[in-house]
Amino acid sequence: MVPVQTFNLLLFVIEAVIYFTVMLALLHFRKRTGLGVFLTALGGMHFLETYLAAVFYVSLPFGTVSPGSSVLFAGKLMLILLLYIKEDAETVRQPIYGLFLGNLLTVVLAFILQFHDVSGAPMSGDTVFVEEMGWLMLWGTTLLYLDSIAIILLYEKLGRYFPRRTIPRFLIAGAVLLTFDQIAFFGALHIFLGVPVEAFWGGWKAKMFSLVLYSGLYLVYRRLCEAAGPYTSSSRALSDVFGDLTFRERYQDLLERSGRDSLTGIFDRNRMEIDAPATIRACLQAGRPVSMVVLDVDHFKLVNDNFGHLQGDVVLKGLAGLLQATVRNEDKLYRFGGEEFIILLPGLDHEKAMALAERLRREVATIMATPDLAPVTISSGVATGPEDGGSFSELIASADGRLYRAKAEGRNCVRGQTVATADAGPAGA
Repeated sequence: MVPVQTFNLLLFVIEAVIYFTVMLALLHFRKRTGLGVFLTALGGMHFLETYLAAVFYVSLPFGTVSPGSSVLFAGKLMLILLLYIKEDAETVRQPIYGLFLGNLLTVVLAFILQFHDVSGAPMSGDTVFVEEMGWLMLWGTTLLYLDSIAIILLYEKLGRYFPRRTIPRFLIAGAVLLTFDQIAFFGALHIFLGVPVEAFWGGWKAKMFSLVLYSGLYLVYRRLCEAAGPYTSSSRALSDVFGDLTFRERYQDLLERSGRDSLTGIFDRNRMEIDAPATIRACLQAGRPVSMVVLDVDHFKLVNDNFGHLQGDVVLKGLAGLLQATVRNEDKLYRFGGEEFIILLPGLDHEKAMALAERLRREVATIMATPDLAPVTISSGVATGPEDGGSFSELIASADGRLYRAKAEGRNCVRGQTVATADAGPAGA
């Protein structure tokens, strides 16, 4: 007669192989059946794995184990990593957030159900049990959320060291995160459901056993179905991957879209009043210079009067595009109002800021023209902190004063702390 523990171990292996093989097949054929089939099957097992983790344990050679935690949850985490490997971070975040929100909804509805008057009903379920399971599922999904992000980031980090070794990365990342999950999830089971301490070590060993088994199945799958060659690590920064997993890129996109000037597409005055003081303060606290250029289109009113406001808009949009293409990536360009623009130059001293402003002046005069082929010119004032002040208001006042000096001295020129850049065009340009 086969010993009970050996028989349970055989069933454990069969369960793991069936679960992982079927799910891997759904993932592999996702282009034919649709990714929704794989995601629905993944989510459909969540209640069963949580229920088994709470109430169903068997004896194996390495301890007391719940197949729900050791087979289903461990398999789910590794399948989420495989979904990331085969797709991308934006795809893999869908089941993570879907499971979390679904379980949160379970908790809310189970709480409301308890207020029903079930007297006279032929039968009624145990809503308290449903609520307890809901909270446990919610905790499990919270851990899954943390596990999924962490295992993907760790997998990518390991790729820096051995990019063409997918299986070792799969194993190491899984071992680290399944250990973390065992500690966190078992803690909740022990505190709220009285699961004995012995189950911790048995469950951890079972998860490691499952991980080795899943890695072997994955290796077989790759040999049979992926002859194109090994995966390599992503070239993207970990911060970008993290941003995709947490919807941070959506926030960044919203932030980028807010505070934009509707005509030119560059940042507007409201955005400047938020960004500029913080940038100036950060530069000066770090001991770095920060410069500001305030520039204005010369005789812009004549463009509107002679050619109409639509042509004036064309000039402003063209100027904004030229300025944006010329400044550095870290510089910030704002439309201050009308035909006036401000460029914030973190880390640039006064001499370099003057040189940049002069280069912009020459390029505008050379490239841009009105419909009658007259050159479009600009005048600029430059200020630099800390010499011209340590705050946004001080720098803009200083640069604005130098802009008006440039206009008074003939336009089409740059003025800074010293009159270092002479007028390069006709006095009345």
